[in-house]
Amino acid sequence: MNAPSQDSAAGEPITALLLRLSQGDRAVEARLAPRVQAELRRAAIRHMRRERANHTLQATALVNEAWLRLMDQPNPGWESRAHFFAVASLLMRQILVDHARKRIAGKRGGALQQVTLDEARVGTQHDPVEVLALDQALDRLHAIDPRGSRILELHFFGGLSFHETALVLNVSPRTVRRDWSLARTWLHDELSKPS
Repeated sequence: MNAPSQDSAAGEPITALLLRLSQGDRAVEARLAPRVQAELRRAAIRHMRRERANHTLQATALVNEAWLRLMDQPNPGWESRAHFFAVASLLMRQILVDHARKRIAGKRGGALQQVTLDEARVGTQHDPVEVLALDQALDRLHAIDPRGSRILELHFFGGLSFHETALVLNVSPRTVRRDWSLARTWLHDELSKPS
């Protein structure tokens, strides 16, 4: 007997539950939550690895906040499982950016939080970058290359594969790889500039 796929293990497929939720069936939230918690936690851990060691948020709190924001959307329009997890990861990134902003606002003259980007993914040489500087760089990239910016967010922050990213953006995996390379190079150059 073949093992069930991750999407359809334990009953109705996650994608079907997301579609029902998108159509306003709030009753599926209780069945969806335990099915997606492990993957949301993995995404939160990926995000937290890029944060300072003594960060006041923990992965569980990040998952809980992202879940509340995901479920608070009136008409989410989830297209697929990959789309749901991409949005969840982007929300986690935004929560961490908001947390950094609040922390800086609460401290007069406080230093920005620093993270180190995974050099295998972004190509940096252990260059520490600030959470807010990275967020601002991604905003600048979005202004000149919206798809490249989105690919960086989905692949690097969201942890989606090139194939999953291609599905979310409705382009070919080859296009995603090409745009990823260009956007990654642009971001590396942008973050390497002196402040």
